[in-house]
Amino acid sequence: TKLVIAGASGYPGLELIRLLASHPKVELTVLTSETFQGQNIAEVFPSLNGVVDLELRPLDDNIAKECEVLFLALPHTTAMSKLPGYLQSDCKIIDLSADYRLKDPKAYTDWYSVTHTHPELLKQAVYGLPELHREAIQPAQLVANPGCYPTSVILALAPLLNTDWVDLDSIISDSKSGVSGAGRKPSLTSHYAEVNEGVSPYGLADHRHTPEMEQELSGLAGKSVRLTFSPHLIPMTRGMLSTVYINLNQTLTDEKLVEHYRSFYKGESFVRVLNPGKFASSHHVLSSNFCDIGLKVDSRNQRLIITSALDNLIKGASGQAVQNMNIMLGLDEKTGLMAPAVFPYEL
Repeated sequence: TKLVIAGASGYPGLELIRLLASHPKVELTVLTSETFQGQNIAEVFPSLNGVVDLELRPLDDNIAKECEVLFLALPHTTAMSKLPGYLQSDCKIIDLSADYRLKDPKAYTDWYSVTHTHPELLKQAVYGLPELHREAIQPAQLVANPGCYPTSVILALAPLLNTDWVDLDSIISDSKSGVSGAGRKPSLTSHYAEVNEGVSPYGLADHRHTPEMEQELSGLAGKSVRLTFSPHLIPMTRGMLSTVYINLNQTLTDEKLVEHYRSFYKGESFVRVLNPGKFASSHHVLSSNFCDIGLKVDSRNQRLIITSALDNLIKGASGQAVQNMNIMLGLDEKTGLMAPAVFPYEL
């Protein structure tokens, strides 16, 4: 299976290359970059020296004709206008940007301050969270790969949304991400001296991932669900931890909740529900495609605390994109993705 990665010189692009270079069923044939066009990918990322030997090309309108799977690892809005042309080919498309995640074009305009140029395609795109939408992903031509924060929060809450155990009007997520979530392009907010030795909130009450989370949670609950989302930048390269709070309508134990979550995620290779008394840590999922979930009942306040950890560049982006590709191609979805966390993995 021939693959193209558009936007190969960003962090998600690098992670796609790293994962796909050793995938037994696919072949990387074209890599694109506007910034580094004409250079070999190993010049841009020396870690790929001796592993991948491809010259970076500019993105063009005919690139979808050269492959069976096209990964769009591009900034938001960059590929929006090109997508209808790409869909005319037979290739499958996995878009890692936010352009086709939201079903409501007005919501896209409200949160991204841009009018969607092809709202007619929003319903065609399948939201690529395999644990919830696997059956729709398999036959899809266009998959909108989820954001990193939404993956951590939606997976944390999904098992509760078809129960009467919780108050869906009380959801708060306090989330923390490594600096690689800001992308590779240098900026003042991700400058080492600005980030190191501090934790900073940003996007409070208006982060662009909010409507994505609310869309998916509402679909699972069968009614409108809103949440308070508080993201933070933390001085580490990669990784993400969401601590989600939700009020309980009845008395529950840690053991009952763990049992319920494990039943909900039975057979899911990449969601690990931890034993009672154990909580998710970004260390334990570093560079892996796993999402770890830990649960704790705050019985004094009748509230559930859910911890959800993942690598923002893998399960939060490129690993999930490969997982979606495997499903779309009819492969075992674990192919190329079962490596555990890298050191330091235990404290």
